Amino acid sequence: MSISSWVPKKIFLTKGSGQHREKLASFELALREAGIASLNLITVSSILPPKCEFIDRESGVKLLSHGQVVPIVLARSESNNSSDLVSSGVGVAVPRDREDYGYLSEHHDVNMNDEQMEEYVEDLAAEMLATTYGLKFDPDASWDEKREIWKIDDRIVNTRSVIQTATVKDGMWTTTVAAAVLIL
Repeated sequence: MSISSWVPKKIFLTKGSGQHREKLASFELALREAGIASLNLITVSSILPPKCEFIDRESGVKLLSHGQVVPIVLARSESNNSSDLVSSGVGVAVPRDREDYGYLSEHHDVNMNDEQMEEYVEDLAAEMLATTYGLKFDPDASWDEKREIWKIDDRIVNTRSVIQTATVKDGMWTTTVAAAVLIL
């Protein structure tokens, strides 16, 4: 197998949540909802390969086989404390020059809402990419101030994310997952 065959060519984002009295079962249900439960998942670090094409979840799942070993960037959060908001997110920073690599970030937390999680994971991915270009990135700057830095430098083309939140009910284990699935 050549080295180039280990570089993912496609990527899709997915999410899911599950609730069950058993912790592991709630994770399984979250993976099922995300459409990736029948795969052998290997978590990888956070590099978006050069020229990696974004595809929709339905198309991506069709390219995979049950039992296949698949690299993913995975955020997983779980709790059984009633009324906790369980939150997971994966952010992506895509460079303008698709010959360059980008960054993925994953984060999980309790009591972060969708908007907070989305901003956090997108900012984190953009910060990691910006620092590879030698840009100073102030994590405490406003969302608009950060976007202005990206416009000035013109190397970060956009960010995107996938977010999953769910509220724990009746002390049931609640798990959320957000994932970037990389297809070789």
